[in-house]
Amino acid sequence: MSRTSRKKEHIDRALAVGQSGKHGLDDVKFIHNALPDMDLSTVSHASTIGGLALSSPIVVNAMTGGARETHRINQILSIIAREAGLAMAVGSQMAAIHNPELVDTYRIARKENPKGILFANLGAEATPDMARRAIDMIEADGLQIHLNVMQELLMPEGDRDFSGASRRIQAIVDAVGVPVIVKEVGFGLSREACIRLVECGVSVFDVGGRGGTNFARIENARRAVPYDMLNNWGLTTASSLLEAADAKIHVRQGGRDFDTMATGGLQTALDIARAIAIGANCTGMAGFFLSYAVQDQVEEALDKVRGLHEQLDIILCALGAGSILDLQRIPVVIAGETFHWASQRGIDCSAYARRG
Repeated sequence: MSRTSRKKEHIDRALAVGQSGKHGLDDVKFIHNALPDMDLSTVSHASTIGGLALSSPIVVNAMTGGARETHRINQILSIIAREAGLAMAVGSQMAAIHNPELVDTYRIARKENPKGILFANLGAEATPDMARRAIDMIEADGLQIHLNVMQELLMPEGDRDFSGASRRIQAIVDAVGVPVIVKEVGFGLSREACIRLVECGVSVFDVGGRGGTNFARIENARRAVPYDMLNNWGLTTASSLLEAADAKIHVRQGGRDFDTMATGGLQTALDIARAIAIGANCTGMAGFFLSYAVQDQVEEALDKVRGLHEQLDIILCALGAGSILDLQRIPVVIAGETFHWASQRGIDCSAYARRG
């Protein structure tokens, strides 16, 4: 199957499979603040990632590109991002790197949103030259490098050789002049992976945890003999955020730091607030916006984003948090499977409950 046909099939299957919602963020419980001493009108939901100022902690995250059918989808997503003031990432641009006829399916994002924050996207097989071409293609403000080993292994026509990825990522970080975001596509980043990538010079991570679009399930549906026992492979979004936060403690001892984006099944303002409370600077939503885009539902999507912002501001006010990152000083109790995971990994959940 051609890369272009595969991209179209991925969209269809992603819509059919949907999202599990089992991201683990329900295990994160805020401590109610009966005296927030806060005026709702003063609350700000602005944030930053990789030195880029965001008017919203919601990012339209990477989904698609590389097929003629995706031109309209990226156009609608770009309009949503522009009108709602959201940053946006395009899907993997490797198809256009190999076939210039597909460049417009990505370039439409910049055409529709000339002043917005856009992230280019390539896999870890990319070279520095490919990275520069991807960035130039959409005049990107940052570059996502996606890691999708399990998806590739399950994909009938997927890659099988992942050697040299760390070296290539470091070469890209050294070669480009924009923030580089390393992201998983639904299997999560561990503490060890974050630390290793920081050593490669990476300073922004998108944890891409389990709980959203399930590429293991999607690829298994494309296999003649599916390996269904791998459908729930990976770290949940909540567990991966805790792993990244623990990695940050480690790398700060060496004088380094990084920012974190949370993706993987987030649907509500409470999901967003919980993710930020345990370490995220911002949050990405992919499948959430895809259903609006394929139906050309721009106004419906904008209404939904406005609702998320209003709800998020209410949560911030109720907790006494004047800004997004103030949530990271608000005490939370971590329970359930996420607590057990963290405990086994040596992550001190009680520190989250005692802060503030």
